[in-house]
Amino acid sequence: MLGEPHSIHHEFPQHRERIDALVKEHPEFRAKVEEHDRLDKTIRGLEMRENPIADRDMETMKVERMHLKDEIYRRLNGG
Repeated sequence: MLGEPHSIHHEFPQHRERIDALVKEHPEFRAKVEEHDRLDKTIRGLEMRENPIADRDMETMKVERMHLKDEIYRRLNGG
């Protein structure tokens, strides 16, 4: 859905406490979460304002967001 939030806390509400703990304890994890959420905010902003952007560029950003989400999910599950 266009404009739907995909922040890490929104995507993994069942892991909220673990996310917060890892963010506090591990700077590299915090950086991944911040990068993901910053990218998500950019994507949502473009979708909501209907700013002109090439489809290929939008897909590239969404794929990058997906890879970050996958990395974060693996870490949340002990990987």
